[in-house]
Amino acid sequence: MGEGPAALLWDVDGTLAETEANGHRRAFNQAFAEEGLPWRWDGPTYQRLLAISGGRERMAAYLTTMEGQPPAPERLQRLQRRKQQHYADLIGTGQLPLRPGVERLIREAHQAGLRQGIVTTSSRSAVEALAATTLGDLANAFAFWICGEDVSTKKPDPEGYLLAVQRLGLPPQRLLVLEDSAQGLAAASAAGLACLITLSAQSALEPPEHFFAARAVVDGLGTNTAASTVRRGPPCPQGMVTLSYLQCLLPQP
Repeated sequence: MGEGPAALLWDVDGTLAETEANGHRRAFNQAFAEEGLPWRWDGPTYQRLLAISGGRERMAAYLTTMEGQPPAPERLQRLQRRKQQHYADLIGTGQLPLRPGVERLIREAHQAGLRQGIVTTSSRSAVEALAATTLGDLANAFAFWICGEDVSTKKPDPEGYLLAVQRLGLPPQRLLVLEDSAQGLAAASAAGLACLITLSAQSALEPPEHFFAARAVVDGLGTNTAASTVRRGPPCPQGMVTLSYLQCLLPQP
């Protein structure tokens, strides 16, 4: 077997934590209510809107469809600020914990000397809220964050991952991406990076063919009490995604 990964690149929403339906969606709805807008995104509506990468872009597209014209920039900015504050408040209540196995794998990688980074379409304020509460001391394991404001085009464009490769200064074949969505997988693949898909509550509803480019597809990272199921890819001993398992996902010379 070849060398293991030298660095891990983590997506946030759906990968580190199940933040979409009970976090971002609720925050959007609270922002709409405060603005006196009549719309409330239910689960199926939000699932469809997830095809649009980025919260600001999601709101802009929806308002354009509902009102027949793009929203004024200042109005969109006000809605985004309200939404971000509501999301931070939800995170602060502890209602959006890390997904099972995430803490274990981050610590294992950190102790092994692997560099780790975050590459997300979310705003820096959203990641800061997650870091201050849900991540806690685990935030120190990440060498950098690449957030929505740091790129000109969000996933599925590879810009964020290409920027991460540049910052790491490591061979792309030694890097592994952890994602939950088809957009994230497309971004990683376009950057020439191997990707493990850990299906979230939302992405588990997508057709399996959306994830054919992944090195493996699992339903989670696994814990001592909740084994991970491999949907596609190498068998996972004891149902737990470890650094040894990640090693077999990298391209071998």
